[in-house]
Amino acid sequence: MAYQHTIHQQVYRFNDLKDLLAKATPFRTGDALAGICAASYEERVAAQITLADVPLKTFLNETVIPYETDEITRLIIDSHNSQAFQPIAHLTTGEFRDWLLNEETDGLVLQQLKMGITPEMAAAVSKLMRNQDLIAVAKKCEVVTCFRNTIGLKGHLSTRLQPNHPTDDPKGIAASIIDGLLYGSGDAVIGINPATDSPAGVMNLLNLIDTVRQQFDIPTQSCVLSHITTTIGLINSGAPVDLCFQSIAGTQQTNTSFGVNLALLDEAYDATLSLNRGTKGNNVMYFETGQGSSLSANAHHGVDQQTCEARAYSVARKYNPLLVNTVVGFIGPEYLYDGKQIIRAALEDHFCGKLLGLPMGVDICYTNHAEADQDDMDNLLTLLGVAGCNFIMGIPGSDDIMLNYQSTSFHDALYLRKVLGLRPAPEFEQWLIKQGITDEKGKLAQTQLMTRMIDHLF
Repeated sequence: MAYQHTIHQQVYRFNDLKDLLAKATPFRTGDALAGICAASYEERVAAQITLADVPLKTFLNETVIPYETDEITRLIIDSHNSQAFQPIAHLTTGEFRDWLLNEETDGLVLQQLKMGITPEMAAAVSKLMRNQDLIAVAKKCEVVTCFRNTIGLKGHLSTRLQPNHPTDDPKGIAASIIDGLLYGSGDAVIGINPATDSPAGVMNLLNLIDTVRQQFDIPTQSCVLSHITTTIGLINSGAPVDLCFQSIAGTQQTNTSFGVNLALLDEAYDATLSLNRGTKGNNVMYFETGQGSSLSANAHHGVDQQTCEARAYSVARKYNPLLVNTVVGFIGPEYLYDGKQIIRAALEDHFCGKLLGLPMGVDICYTNHAEADQDDMDNLLTLLGVAGCNFIMGIPGSDDIMLNYQSTSFHDALYLRKVLGLRPAPEFEQWLIKQGITDEKGKLAQTQLMTRMIDHLF
């Protein structure tokens, strides 16, 4: 179906819903690289005005990637809950924006609505929103998950302790783990990106984290972010796998480039559940996403990168994950050029994920060749804290020495918790107090835990 809008006698035509969504997107370099963005600011405004008048029902009848050729489209359409959709079925996209911002639309209402919203609906309405709108609506959404602790409660902020090392050196990784724990980091997960994906190497890292966790009775979970096929093999061999990780995207073709499909994710989910290692709950999956992955794989089908990103959330939602995060600035300036684009994309991703019912975190990050710096990340960190982001990254000095990009440090999490009055996951916070790492008010205290950890590990 074609769409059009006239401004000052200039008629702007949009070939179909896919084209309209792309043209209505706030400018980013990835869409320009793909040749699908609006040619001018005026055309973008025309597309946004046109999109505002599109009924939400249209998204159920006109797909951006054909149902017959893409299993993600089939998942989106087949899993749509028409009963949950009824409260908003009569609305246009613009009216949906107003409805979301209404004070009567609270967290409980949004919780009941989540399976009635498709990713394309979420992406579309986000394109009509200012940054403060994205923050205000996301703030309403409380998405709580559990494994060995409880993540996502209002008033709490968790962190992934990310102790990466360029050679997977156990001593270097252990030192970073100790450092992070002593700064109150690690309640979302202690998660390592391995330098290699060898099963033996991943097994060694899993055993290292599990030894530390058990020795000090830490109420958290571990994850080595190996490819899902490696993790399945390790589960079958009896490895101490808490969470199963995989990078995912919003098109079947992109996921194929990652070496995954829904059938393989089904297998991994069932295998990880079978271990029954959680004590508080059974959310066992950890997914990472990021705008631009489908473009970099040449698998976007002409769909804008933000809509592709939202479609990835339908994949994540299928598996009741403990954690989902967008690695927002990791791919580079070819996709998100500068701090302004990175900030906007992160707020969109967090909003769309929360609206679709996901426990969203954000890797607040940038590559060293992007037009961004740590001040941009401080701004984004603060905005996401206000928006109710479930978790962020904790990396020594905010500099990942293995992946070579800039993210957030243990100190950044302390800053955000302090200025916004946020606390770690409740079970983890009690452990921090018991160990003498923090006091009852969350202030770092003197502790002898480092000496005990070093004596045990080395």
